[in-house]
Amino acid sequence: MTPAELSSTVLHAVRRAVDAGELDVTVPARAVVATPGPGGCGDYATNIALQLARPAGQPPYRVAEVLRSYLVGVDGVADVVLTGPGFLNISLGGAAPAALVEEILSAGTRYGHADAPDAPDAPDAPDAPDAPDNSVVRLHCPHDLRAVVVADAVARVLRCQGALVRVTAEGFDREWTAALGVRVDGVGPAPVSPPVTVRPVPAPADPLPLGRDAARWALLHPAAHDRPRIGDEHLAQREGNPLFRVRYAHARSRALTRNAADLGFAAAPGPVPDAPQELLAALGDHPRVLAAAAAHRAPDRIARHLVAVADAALPFLPAVLPRGGEKPSAAHRARLALAEAAGTVLAGGLTLLGIDAPDHL
Repeated sequence: MTPAELSSTVLHAVRRAVDAGELDVTVPARAVVATPGPGGCGDYATNIALQLARPAGQPPYRVAEVLRSYLVGVDGVADVVLTGPGFLNISLGGAAPAALVEEILSAGTRYGHADAPDAPDAPDAPDAPDAPDNSVVRLHCPHDLRAVVVADAVARVLRCQGALVRVTAEGFDREWTAALGVRVDGVGPAPVSPPVTVRPVPAPADPLPLGRDAARWALLHPAAHDRPRIGDEHLAQREGNPLFRVRYAHARSRALTRNAADLGFAAAPGPVPDAPQELLAALGDHPRVLAAAAAHRAPDRIARHLVAVADAALPFLPAVLPRGGEKPSAAHRARLALAEAAGTVLAGGLTLLGIDAPDHL
């Protein structure tokens, strides 16, 4: 069961409870599911009971108990545990990781985009982030290189979530396009309609000598209120460099695909008993991170998420291929599929940040 399918399952449980007269509420348009927070358990959690408590006139925990009775026993749901004031923590059957991997590989680098098939919802993003009426999101920034790079990345993320975006700046140097791949739709004062002002803390030094990829990472990885570090550490080919770890994890996943082809087998999603839960959680959380980054105009969330995916994937990758005289098995094909899914998420996230994801590193 994919996150999107689980969201539909939760909504169906609400409808059944309403039809049975146990809840007197309007069935919401969506049910947000995400990886469990602190104190949670299982594969996914939802706060739907807290959302419905007030209109239902019942305590959240009681609403959660009602919904749990309609979720337990559903195909694909192994268990439902209530925690906190009324969070539903849902454990899925053993096929859950395989379904997630299949979903990622099917969507490719567009996994998590709002227009991708079965894109799940994001818990901390507003409904239809920026305008169900197709109005344009207007971003405006000062004549500052970091502001323009952040606005460019925000625009990319908003567009992947279905928004129409127009970027303007008070000033723009043409070399920025050639060096960093940024562009604006207009130069001059802020437009008449109130724009979203993009004004991060400026960089303390010129990042252009770092080159496109390292410069964009140096400007985007810190939160907008943090001063970025501009130095050669972003070029270092070592584990201490987060950008290197992200790109290296992607390149290793691509190398595994090539090596597997040499051994005569390809990826096939399936059960992976030794799959790192941190990796599965990070991959499943990718759509939420993209939607939250769009809602909060914060591409740094994507950068930090990619580091988390890479750090969870790297220890797993050496165990993907057969060792010695071992013959490729279904387990190897499933591990390879999980590795390819991790590489796909890393490539998609880097692309949204305007950074190259090389197959060889």
